[in-house]
Amino acid sequence: MGRLKRGLYIGRFQPFHNGHLEAIKYVLENIDELIIAIGSIQDSHEIKNPFTAGERHYMIQSALLEAEIPHDKFYIISIPDIDRNAVWLAHVRTLCPPFEIVYSNNPLVARLTKEYGETAQLSTIPFFNRMQYTATEVRRRILEGENWEDLVPPAVANIIKEINGIKRIRDIDASEGDLF
Repeated sequence: MGRLKRGLYIGRFQPFHNGHLEAIKYVLENIDELIIAIGSIQDSHEIKNPFTAGERHYMIQSALLEAEIPHDKFYIISIPDIDRNAVWLAHVRTLCPPFEIVYSNNPLVARLTKEYGETAQLSTIPFFNRMQYTATEVRRRILEGENWEDLVPPAVANIIKEINGIKRIRDIDASEGDLF
């Protein structure tokens, strides 16, 4: 048996939505294992980052298992931000199992991977209904009292309700003002 092909997919996942799930399914058609890196783990309880790293981990794992993605196909890793972009990928590598491919549509991640990626390849992921499936849109709909549950996997909707995330987002907005 040959060496496993492993990739990295990084995001804030604030919250994890159907676009993220479709991206992961797409990536797993092309590789053996995926490292899902939760970025900006130090941020929470803010309008753009309402959920903790642990809550996001819980959402992702629950959604993937609900989608019947075998647990041995993915790792979920938490990555704190650093203020030195030139060493960002090296920082990520110290926190993850080895990987060969970085999957991202984020311009900064793409630039850092190309400039400092050593042997890591960069691969983009097709967007899945990008106008609808964004974490910003999920948070906006929650805030406005609109239907948001169809934008996230059922497991994620249940977790947001379980942790009282709707009230949290509305309380944060009331104290911070609309910062979308």
